[in-house]
Amino acid sequence: MTGRLFRIRGLVQGVGFRPFVWRLANELGLTGWVRNDGAGVVAAVGGENWQEFARRLQREAPRLARIDAIDCTPAEVSGEGFVILASASGEVATAIGPDAAICPACIADLCDPANRRWRYAFTTCTHCGPRYTVSRQIPYDRASTSLAGFPLCTPCAVEYSAPADRRFHAETTCCPACGPQLSLLDEAGQALAGDPIAQALRLLRDGRIVAIKGLGGFHLACDARHAAAVAGLRERKQREAKPFAVMGLNVASLSGLARIGKAESALLHSVAAPVVLCPKGEVELPGIAPGLAWLGAMLPATPLHLLLWHEAAGRPAGTDWLKQPSDLLLVMTSANPHGEPLVIANDEALVRLAGIADAFLLHDRDIVIRCDDSVVRATPQGPAFIRRARGYVPVPVALAEDGPTVLALGGYLKNTVCVMKGREAFLSQHVGGLDNAAAIGFLEETVEHLLAILDVKPEIVAHDLHPDFPSTHLAVHLAERFHVPAQAVGHHAAHLAAIAAEHGVDAPLVGLALDGVGLGPDGGAWGGELLRLDGADCARLGHLRPLRLPGGDRAAREPWRMAVAALHDGGLGERLADWLGRTWPGRDAGPLLTLLARDLRCPPTTSLGRWFDAAAALLGVRDVMAFEGQAAMELEGLATRHGPLTPLASGYVVRAGGRELDLSPLLAALLDGRHDAAHGAALFHATLAAGLADWALAVPGGLPGGRLAVGGGCAMNAVLMAALRARLEPAGITLLEARQAPPNDGGLALGQAWLARRASQLV
Repeated sequence: MTGRLFRIRGLVQGVGFRPFVWRLANELGLTGWVRNDGAGVVAAVGGENWQEFARRLQREAPRLARIDAIDCTPAEVSGEGFVILASASGEVATAIGPDAAICPACIADLCDPANRRWRYAFTTCTHCGPRYTVSRQIPYDRASTSLAGFPLCTPCAVEYSAPADRRFHAETTCCPACGPQLSLLDEAGQALAGDPIAQALRLLRDGRIVAIKGLGGFHLACDARHAAAVAGLRERKQREAKPFAVMGLNVASLSGLARIGKAESALLHSVAAPVVLCPKGEVELPGIAPGLAWLGAMLPATPLHLLLWHEAAGRPAGTDWLKQPSDLLLVMTSANPHGEPLVIANDEALVRLAGIADAFLLHDRDIVIRCDDSVVRATPQGPAFIRRARGYVPVPVALAEDGPTVLALGGYLKNTVCVMKGREAFLSQHVGGLDNAAAIGFLEETVEHLLAILDVKPEIVAHDLHPDFPSTHLAVHLAERFHVPAQAVGHHAAHLAAIAAEHGVDAPLVGLALDGVGLGPDGGAWGGELLRLDGADCARLGHLRPLRLPGGDRAAREPWRMAVAALHDGGLGERLADWLGRTWPGRDAGPLLTLLARDLRCPPTTSLGRWFDAAAALLGVRDVMAFEGQAAMELEGLATRHGPLTPLASGYVVRAGGRELDLSPLLAALLDGRHDAAHGAALFHATLAAGLADWALAVPGGLPGGRLAVGGGCAMNAVLMAALRARLEPAGITLLEARQAPPNDGGLALGQAWLARRASQLV
């Protein structure tokens, strides 16, 4: 047999893979055929150049394709020419792809006055555009998407049917004659005359707030250079201090505002086009990211967004204008009332964004599922997720093992859902906090959508140990509905299990689970844990010295309370009055000291997040937080600006045979008055990293496999992780981090699914 049969697995359907194979085979003079099947794409190739075909198959794959494996076996290939065959039946094992930023070819169409898609806001092809957010179920074809109500016109149908065209079987393709249309409405819902893009830009330039319908939901946009507009957006959205992301035309337009290196630029220009956290530059935009050392930057990912800059540039022909800096900078933040899910429907926008948006830039293509912007940080070790959503979901995490199908429901904050199917784990988009009915409804929608597009029924449903989380209640309900077991999983074990899952670790693993709070198996509030994972078992090797929370949960929002508790319980009570009078003179510690003395409403926690809060308050950085993690983020920002310091050798004590790490001596050092806030923040980070490293290295018997996993929300701190790595690597220890999922609660569901699957295999 002189031919070869290629079986290609991965994300290879709905991304232009068959026409790519067809063009490649014809270019090389090969005979045979290509078709989709249940596992991916199959191609039978005959001719002398099949080896060149094999080499180029992976090297030149389409923009959105992800090849996981290629199997090549001898085959008999007869006939003349090369054809695309109808899809073969069989179980579908391929996934719907993520939404993708507009490709260069579609940008060229958009900017060509002679092209029928000139300035058309829904220009797309097989290499770009929406996928996940417009798909209702598999198989991925037009009838299963929100484009079903837009029949193709004759020219689009010809393109769709031509293998040589890049819009061959592009399920979301359309044009002005047959596709969705834009409209601009005022705050009362009345249509505004004129070109919607031109009028929206005029409003933005005038300092107005415009709700813009994107791929996975609406953005609220305003002129980032217009301080009053930014302040107005904060007031209307009740977003006192949480940072905003800024969209610019290109890297040159963001120059001065952010320091964008090669790694950051690559992420900004990637197919996913996420928000990228970049170190701030010398120019500060008032009200955008107050008190932080990072700016969330993004580039236009859709034709609709790009057209605003095209309009600002004077509607030039061609694409040369894309290389020039533009003065137009827009805040692009999620369009939702405070604490509620992202708005996705036109009617919904007019109601839920009333009083926030001054105008609405709409279109009539439905968004099937909410999907917020992804947030990513570039590190020397590769991209690290802060939030994983648009552009990355539902790309699966590859697993080392097969097993039963598991649905995991995540936690309470930064919620995500995970479906573990075969040797892949599909993590949902960011759902967020489950503190209101609308958010819980979004969680339910996400579960149903993920199960539908994967065409699976769970055999196990996993959830957090906390019995009162809405995700736990839903998990129990779904387990009853599907007649399958519900499996509770420890919060901090799940943090480390998520890392083990993505790194394919099958051996015992020791790790640090460092976060704000999570329920421990003993009923306590954990958050600074040294754990050992072994299969489905998790043993607690040690923890941070507990801090008490005077006033309970309120102390987690008011860092000054944590500082009072840390000083009181650390034997530094005599210095408390002087510190408080100098640093926070309006605060009265008397009631807190009474609670602490009587041990009333002062539950203990081992949380590292609360140690960060105490340090921030001691240094005069933050007494009350406007959003979760604000004090720690500001402390990280100060340490970033200052630069690395030598750790304070006497700043920590490992006690009880390694079972407890006490950071009280470090807090005492921060009180001596010699340190400004930046120096103190740098000293805190350096000493904390040294203490954590020494604590982990002292584990009896050593670290299995010479590896230490570090997860939890505190693992998003770039300064801490860099310092920790610098301490561990000289000792020959490999630091395992979350890379394909966020290390915070956004990755919990992955760890829950991994542990639940392992537990089931022991039964």
